[in-house]
Amino acid sequence: MSNLMSLMRPQSVAIIGASNTPGKIGHAVVENMKSSGFKGEIYPINPKDPEVCGIKAYPSILDVKQPIDVAVLCVPAKVSVPVAEECGKAGVKHMIVITAGFKEIGKEGRELEEKLVEIARRYGMRIVGPNCLGVMDTHTPFNATFAKNMALKGNIAFISQSGALCLAILDWSLKTGLGFSQFVSFGNKSDLNEADFIEIAANDPNTKVICLYLEDIVDGPRFVEVAREATKKKPVIILKSGVSAAGAKAASSHTGALAGSDTAYQTAFRRAGVLRASTMTELFDLASAFTTQPIPKGKRVAVITNSGGPGIVASDAIELGGLQMAQFSEDTLNFLKEAMPSMANIHNPIDVIGDAHYDRYENGLKAALSDPNVDAATVLLSPTAVIEVDKVAEVIVEAREKYPDKPITAAFTGGFAVEKAVNYLQEHGVPTYAFPEPGVHTLIGMTKYSELREAVQDQEEWAFDDVDKDRVQAIFDRVVADGRNLLLSPEAAEVAEAYKIPAAPSRLATSAEEAQKFARDMGFPVVMKIASPDIMHKTDIGGVKVGLKSEEEVKEAFESIMENSKKGAPDAKIYGVEVQKMMPKGDEIIIGMIKDPTFGPMVAFGSGGILVNLLQDASFRLASGLAKREAEQMITETKAYTILKGFRGADPDDIPAICEAIARVAQLCRDFPQISELDINPVFAYPKGLSALDIKIKLS
Repeated sequence: MSNLMSLMRPQSVAIIGASNTPGKIGHAVVENMKSSGFKGEIYPINPKDPEVCGIKAYPSILDVKQPIDVAVLCVPAKVSVPVAEECGKAGVKHMIVITAGFKEIGKEGRELEEKLVEIARRYGMRIVGPNCLGVMDTHTPFNATFAKNMALKGNIAFISQSGALCLAILDWSLKTGLGFSQFVSFGNKSDLNEADFIEIAANDPNTKVICLYLEDIVDGPRFVEVAREATKKKPVIILKSGVSAAGAKAASSHTGALAGSDTAYQTAFRRAGVLRASTMTELFDLASAFTTQPIPKGKRVAVITNSGGPGIVASDAIELGGLQMAQFSEDTLNFLKEAMPSMANIHNPIDVIGDAHYDRYENGLKAALSDPNVDAATVLLSPTAVIEVDKVAEVIVEAREKYPDKPITAAFTGGFAVEKAVNYLQEHGVPTYAFPEPGVHTLIGMTKYSELREAVQDQEEWAFDDVDKDRVQAIFDRVVADGRNLLLSPEAAEVAEAYKIPAAPSRLATSAEEAQKFARDMGFPVVMKIASPDIMHKTDIGGVKVGLKSEEEVKEAFESIMENSKKGAPDAKIYGVEVQKMMPKGDEIIIGMIKDPTFGPMVAFGSGGILVNLLQDASFRLASGLAKREAEQMITETKAYTILKGFRGADPDDIPAICEAIARVAQLCRDFPQISELDINPVFAYPKGLSALDIKIKLS
């Protein structure tokens, strides 16, 4: 980590490809370094000119003969490889490769990028890029980019996969006055990626909030680990785009069909405690609020307004967003009754009515913010002919200073009449909007961060030491040796048994006599099914018999199933007949796992049986690090929970047993990464215990 900090706080920077020609990237970077106020050494590298932009230049980086923290490469892609070799020999710590023409253009560029990375690893250098805008830090300060301007000094780290988006955001921020601590474009992320820059920003004392624009994530598990640690210190907000549905479409299991194209990212962000923004506006609304406002201690919001309509709009947004309209104490209501006219509404939302002057806002804010039942406030104003708009703004700022532990947002709806007041509020750190909903949404995001920060503190993995790994490994070895990747149902049931996942007893019979013995041992009635990975629709060919209550029926069923299957699927490889105990009917649920290529196995829970595809009711969590609290949440956030907790007088099902089964499935998938898909559907849930009926396990 300390090595990476020298990237953002270098003592010396070399610009390779430095130029005296305006309009060239090498010229822009040198000028930006000069104008940024950088206090370290700047070394332009140009083999022809002895001086670049008034600074002594060197023919090669090897001629500098001084320690160099950062080298900025502004040379063509093909030249970058030998230049990187020279950087390594010169002892450079970090290379910012601005140049394009690498893996983004195809095979030739990919090979160049691989050579660049190989050289960097050989010399212990780190790479930003290639194909990036560069990096700036306003507190160092330094600007190793080809942007037209330096960002304003602030407390937001902005980290982006898109250089063009960086340029647009930078220009917009200069107009709006939004400041940044760090401004990073990492391009192709051949080496340093989003996790590295989150870690840098998390340890930067000048950064209060971390914002990212991402199109994909390179190392999912490391991202989750780093982002989770960062969340404990400061908010991490991500706008994620470019989500592909290919992974979910490729999945053949019920669990795979339940996982939408964005499920893995949503699941990972939740585990990491990351806030997800849906728009750029939301991203920076939240970021700005986090730099000036305290984190709310609860969900109770007070609304102060001079108009009923906006008050109702705000109230709806509060309730729909999961916050609560604060219930004022008797002392607060008594104060408001004395301070407000009789026509005013003293309950939440406080309506100071249309003829109000600034003093009613002052009294309303004082009453609300001093009430222990209030965690935050939003102030709404419509510009009437009598209201002193500017004075109301001053009152809000005074209230913010007097009650620094409670966040305040404002919505001054209007144009010229409110412009001065809006500017005043924003200059004094009060997030102010044109309409009520954005201010409420900001409070929702801030409250959600408070909950996420608390949640990531307690994430002890739920694991069991009573599992039989050797038994499972032996089963998998046998399946692979047989040239299969799909376990037979009895094999899958044996895996469940080894991990103490409650399942209906199931055995593979190769003769009628063996089937009779298994049925006798497990108890009647039983169900029998043909055991063949080549026969998908067993019922269609007469390969299933249910409700068998005697040894004679079992014998007849075995012979019938084998005969029907050989006729109906003559080319299928048949291993025998599965004998499974018929279990009493219970509430049907599904427990499963699908493996995401970025984040690894995700465990799923939801409504099972025929309801799987009908309701699309499922909750997902990362199998790695699954905590008991998360398993409980998976159940309560599904529609299935309504049935499981006891519907219309029915006894509640054994929810602790379901939680444990979810955790045991997660551990199975952690212990055996060769499992690519796992479906247990249906699982019958009972008031005491549960039973898995149909288990599908697929190996990669």
